[in-house]
Amino acid sequence: MKSPTKSPSIFSKRLKQARKRAELSQFQLGVLAGIDEFTASARMNQYEKGVHEPDFGLVIRIASALKIPVSYLFEPNDRLAKLILLAGDLSLKDLRQTILAVEKLASEKS
Repeated sequence: MKSPTKSPSIFSKRLKQARKRAELSQFQLGVLAGIDEFTASARMNQYEKGVHEPDFGLVIRIASALKIPVSYLFEPNDRLAKLILLAGDLSLKDLRQTILAVEKLASEKS
């Protein structure tokens, strides 16, 4: 009998998406995040497959290497994850304006 396959975690899904978006190999990302080059590729592969999850310190280094907000890696809603990714690319001034616009939309809706 075939054993049921575990679906990948949100973290592993977002990690793979972000790595591909950054056009980095698993090895390159691992090394940029400070993982020893002899294990970088294997460890990143395990994180992307959901076999293991890194500690939060490494998650921060991975997000920094990918130039993305840490919260993107854990957001289960695809549209909200996209918004987080886009917001992470904004300048501080543009982010403030975006927050004001979203607050205005939210207040008009209630």
